[in-house]
Amino acid sequence: MPRAARGFMLDRGETMRGFVDLHSHWIAAIDDGARNPDEGIDLLHGLYEAGFSTVVATPHMRPGMFDNDRAALTRAYGAMSEPIAAARARGLTLPEVHLASEHFLDDTVFHRLTHDEALPYPGGGAALVELPTQVFPVRIAHRFFDLSRASITPVLAHPERYQPVWADDACLDPLLDAGAHLLLDVCALVGKYGRAAQRAAEKLLEEDAYEAACSDAHRPKDVDTVHLAIARLESLAGDAEARRLLGDAPRRLMTLSPGSKVASFSH
Repeated sequence: MPRAARGFMLDRGETMRGFVDLHSHWIAAIDDGARNPDEGIDLLHGLYEAGFSTVVATPHMRPGMFDNDRAALTRAYGAMSEPIAAARARGLTLPEVHLASEHFLDDTVFHRLTHDEALPYPGGGAALVELPTQVFPVRIAHRFFDLSRASITPVLAHPERYQPVWADDACLDPLLDAGAHLLLDVCALVGKYGRAAQRAAEKLLEEDAYEAACSDAHRPKDVDTVHLAIARLESLAGDAEARRLLGDAPRRLMTLSPGSKVASFSH
């Protein structure tokens, strides 16, 4: 399936508002995100109202918990086209959408990523990955190196929510050396995941460790928190850095082609 065919515009001719959400769960009934199409549409509309012109669906690919493969996720994404069309027909404003996945980096999903069986971002050169929250797997940096050698830039989801990072964020250094980029779940900045995750997010933000930021929204009710979190990001980092994290940088990651140099992401 050509990757370019996975995106479609929901509001033709509309001026782009600038933010790009690299991580959200608006596809209905496929993981722990939207439970039905109406929730998915409401979430998309809410994210548009929060400033996101482009929203990438990243449903979980996590064997044993969410047994989704590329074919299943592509079908679920396609099934949302009719509800989206109906929403447009009644005048609801929605962002542009694309399909990727949140890849849990176990043996099965790692094989898919390195054998063109996964769902990277639309450009094909970067993929969202997640790790176990309590302990990083042994030799995980080697996995990240292997992804980079396979022309896939690993984008690490919500590093501030991993317990090893709470103890010492230097544990991320080997992953960064292996080519990883860090993706902030912006809602961590307002305590959505507890104080430890908030402290870690604030510290990584102060260290300029993040390449981009996202909503990781799962339900329409999350949007109120996203609004507060974006305001908090602007307060902590300044308007220009917030725009970079939510706009320019995620747009580059989304469109990165395989094998492209990552030096272009320098702050």
